[in-house]
Amino acid sequence: MKVIICGAGQVGFGIAERLAAEQNDVSVIDTSPELIRAVRDTLDVRGFVGHGAHPDVLASAGASEADMIIAVTLFDEVNMVACQVAHSLFNVPTKIARIRSQSYLQTHYMDLFSRDHLPIDVIISPEVEVGEMVMRRIALPGATDVVSFADDKVSMVAIECLEECPVINTPLAQLTELFPDLPSTVVGVSREGKLFIPHSGDQLMAGDLAYVVTTKDQVRRTLGLFGHEEREATRIVIAGGGNIGLYVSRAMEKKQSRTKVKVIENTRERAVALADKLRRTVVLHGSALDQKLLLEADIQHADLMVALTNDDQVNILSSVIAKRLGCRSNLVLINNPTYHDFAKTLGIDAHVNPRSVTISKVLQHVRRGRIRAVHNIQRGAAEVIEAEALETSPLVGPPLSEVEFPDGMRIGAVYRDGAVIKPSGSLKIKPKDRVVIFALESAVRQVEQMFRVSLEFF
Repeated sequence: MKVIICGAGQVGFGIAERLAAEQNDVSVIDTSPELIRAVRDTLDVRGFVGHGAHPDVLASAGASEADMIIAVTLFDEVNMVACQVAHSLFNVPTKIARIRSQSYLQTHYMDLFSRDHLPIDVIISPEVEVGEMVMRRIALPGATDVVSFADDKVSMVAIECLEECPVINTPLAQLTELFPDLPSTVVGVSREGKLFIPHSGDQLMAGDLAYVVTTKDQVRRTLGLFGHEEREATRIVIAGGGNIGLYVSRAMEKKQSRTKVKVIENTRERAVALADKLRRTVVLHGSALDQKLLLEADIQHADLMVALTNDDQVNILSSVIAKRLGCRSNLVLINNPTYHDFAKTLGIDAHVNPRSVTISKVLQHVRRGRIRAVHNIQRGAAEVIEAEALETSPLVGPPLSEVEFPDGMRIGAVYRDGAVIKPSGSLKIKPKDRVVIFALESAVRQVEQMFRVSLEFF
């Protein structure tokens, strides 16, 4: 596939890195010579210095032969115009744009992005995507990662196995026997930096990160089985009143729960605007690094500190300070992947990676076959994929025990006619079933092939 990426920032670089690793023909455009130099020196892609919406620059990058354009510059308007030019002049089939301003995304204006107006096939709004992920993490404090699939009926949760975890040192097959009515499947395990697919005879160990697929209504029970029964936060302090902070605050108000939310915003004008837009949320003006202000926000009695500013260092430091002042736990937004590896040693309980969220959304549309959703795991080491089974798929027909699966993949759940089915050796996949699969990087291409329409079908 030939792909043009406009924008070589963290998101653009991450997308280019992932697509290039899968042998796609990738061209990256950015106005910064330094960013393009870094792309050329690091990745097997072509780099072009220029404006991503200019026709001559797009032509040089090969737009006339491109299958897809992904516009993820810092400016919504550049992204929109790049997609318009790619459509009007070069007839690029698939156009993806990152749109951050919520003004463009209001429901009654969505016709703006139709083929007759601004022809954008996929709109990615990082603020909304990250805001939703933050809300899921707040609702399930025992999970390290939470993603929904199959019309929100299936969940994939990443669960840390602590020393007191009841299920460690027990073969996975035995867990199924002990809890036959629990529709949960351990599909992946991360142990000492290595990610692998577990077999029925394998055991979980203290320190493991287990990736578990289950039904949405059984997530809390599954977390409890793993020893995570942390209560949901009722007193929350949010650092950063940007688009994500506002989204989360509004969502908390809409839930009409008893949760008390306070927002700390560094910019006075923004703090005043937040106070006008929010009804039950207390807005404080000042720095999240100011201990006096944190104490004024009653951080010593807070259940959760959620750091959502645009500065990774402010997010990390404010969260560490909050815990030392008595806050029970923290959830931190971290853009720079180099911080992820040692965040836990600094006292960070959980973090959200906006880049990973955006890349996952893009991969969903890059993947061939009937792929409905994709979630990126550990910087591309694995993916959780929701795919629709076709009549020509080798999965359809025989019992799963007779299907030759590639190494590095495991089925977590099957969604059929509104019901979730736990996979077993006797289960037979039917056409139109939606299958949730955990696949290591080496197996992703083979998973794609299993869900593609065969030429023989025609």
